[in-house]
Amino acid sequence: MLKNYYTVKKEGNDQIIIQKSRFIGYIKRVESEEEAQIFIQEIKKKHHDANHNCSAYIIGENDQIQKANDDGEPTGTAGVPMLEVLKKQHLKDTAVVVTRYFGGIKLGAGGLIRAYGSTTSQAIKTTGIVKRQLMKGFSITVDYSLLGKLENVLRNSDHLLETINYLESVAFIVFVKVEQDEAFQSWMVDLTNDQADIKRIESKYIEIDVTSTDKI
Repeated sequence: MLKNYYTVKKEGNDQIIIQKSRFIGYIKRVESEEEAQIFIQEIKKKHHDANHNCSAYIIGENDQIQKANDDGEPTGTAGVPMLEVLKKQHLKDTAVVVTRYFGGIKLGAGGLIRAYGSTTSQAIKTTGIVKRQLMKGFSITVDYSLLGKLENVLRNSDHLLETINYLESVAFIVFVKVEQDEAFQSWMVDLTNDQADIKRIESKYIEIDVTSTDKI
């Protein structure tokens, strides 16, 4: 599993008008090629009367699945520019469809490349981007006498205190950055004078809103 990566927030859309042609960009987070194709077909069905429904997607930890479709536009003027925007912004597991309603003015190859790229960028900006960070999960069980102390330090730390379960003892569910795994456990031992029952639980990705996708 990747330590962290960028993708879009679930699903969104936006549109721009260029030389009387209407370009509508739809973008969605997808986890498989099948899911991407279903999304593309949904948009095609919704805009069955459009001149073009061009698409692109990039899927997999190593971007191993990459597809682009011009849907009748001149070769290389739609799908590929859309895919290049996804790659330039370092997005993973993302599919985009740009629907075009022709306005009567031809844009030329360069104009089409800019139009499809710009629509994709606008859809991404409107939808928003998240950084998905893999974090290790821990259950820290202590006596109630340590509740106040532990809650205070955890809430003021860089770690994510997700839940506190008040049972016979009190259990803190905490998520920690992968690289801080061992240091966190040592910290818990010291903080509780080795009176904590520390257990690993399933790791998961935590999503953080970002405005920039500088390469990780």
